[in-house]
Amino acid sequence: MARALWRGAISFGLVHIPVELISASLDHELDLSMLDRRDFAPIGYKRYNKRTGKEVEWDDIIKGYEYKADEYVVLSEEDLKQANVKATQTIAIDTFVDAVEVPLTFYAHPYYLLPAKGGEKVYALLRETLRKVDKVAIASIVMRTKQHLCALVCVGDAIVLNTLRYADELRPTEDLDLPGSTLKAAGITDKELKMALSLVEGMSETWHPGQYHDSYREDVLALVKKKIKAKQTKTITAPAPEPQEEHGSNVIDLVALLQQSLGKKAPAVPARKRAASSTSRNPPPARRKTA
Repeated sequence: MARALWRGAISFGLVHIPVELISASLDHELDLSMLDRRDFAPIGYKRYNKRTGKEVEWDDIIKGYEYKADEYVVLSEEDLKQANVKATQTIAIDTFVDAVEVPLTFYAHPYYLLPAKGGEKVYALLRETLRKVDKVAIASIVMRTKQHLCALVCVGDAIVLNTLRYADELRPTEDLDLPGSTLKAAGITDKELKMALSLVEGMSETWHPGQYHDSYREDVLALVKKKIKAKQTKTITAPAPEPQEEHGSNVIDLVALLQQSLGKKAPAVPARKRAASSTSRNPPPARRKTA
């Protein structure tokens, strides 16, 4: 069982639900070590006192806020908690909104909320309520000295807490150089749009998350095995030459590209037939998702 990152309670109205928070994501990044290219020895990191240059043990490290140059206010874990006890122990629900009203760009990191002892029934009540109304709860939570905006979402039998970015943490789209917001302004013809819609329809299927995986990680590990087998563990591969830029026309024939794409796909199956057939067969075999 994963270790709880936070313990407290969900609060809305007079309802109080004791819960524990665990991360919903798993880290599968390649664990690459930093090496000295001269002798391939691993590079180490030291926590040191900038005044004396001596290494500092974890037990001797505390936190402080620099209120002016080289002057600090020491803040212990208890200080951070006492600043607002309720905020550090409560997921305070502010409102309920339709899920579609929260753009995907606001979602940051998912966590599972688990009921603590004695909170199972009221946890299930909130979960079933969220499922019934098809809404998400907008709340706030304090973790690691920062207050996060968050959304509580019903996912299967679990309540998932997704931390949200604040509005001022997202770059306004008005500052971006984007194509026009209408077909005419973007230079898109009705024919191009119809062909693109047909291509999307033909490529549409039921969502099977298990069929996608990090194929690039597998390719890197295969390369590692290849270099070990060839006894090239200390060989530093030189960068490949940069591809030559083509200075031809930048005009793209979208109709031709769409026609070629439509020619490569299987004939489109009506949505109702696809849905019916998907219930009578097993999910498709796993396929590689390109990086």
